[in-house]
Amino acid sequence: MLYDWLKAFHIISVIAWMAASLYLPRLFVYHAEAEPGSDRIAAFKVMERRLYKAIMTPAMIATWVFGLLLVYEGDWIRSGWLHTKLLLVLILSGFHGFLGGELRRLAADKGTRSSRFYRIANEVPTLLMIAIVILVVLKPF
Repeated sequence: MLYDWLKAFHIISVIAWMAASLYLPRLFVYHAEAEPGSDRIAAFKVMERRLYKAIMTPAMIATWVFGLLLVYEGDWIRSGWLHTKLLLVLILSGFHGFLGGELRRLAADKGTRSSRFYRIANEVPTLLMIAIVILVVLKPF
């Protein structure tokens, strides 16, 4: 029963983390396209900060906590698919940190990246999510 509760909270956390990971780069696209010094820029800064600090980071932490508890409770540590999944989640966590750096640069009006860059960056969490879900569902090795 504990395992099922952990799994439910892990899935909820993952959904929140992924939603924010997909939305934040989209906000960066709009931010990069907005007129410098405009009211739109100010609004984007507030939205980006709140999304990252109030939703995205707590969801990432919860994902890790519930995920590691699942590994322990399910005795998955020796599973090859899990090692690959953990590597991909580490990469996703690194992307999370990258977005935090971009958030700080944009908040300080020191953003130098184009909206095209952020459009491409927006695909990173999608690709990682696809690979992670396939590993979890199929457990290919």
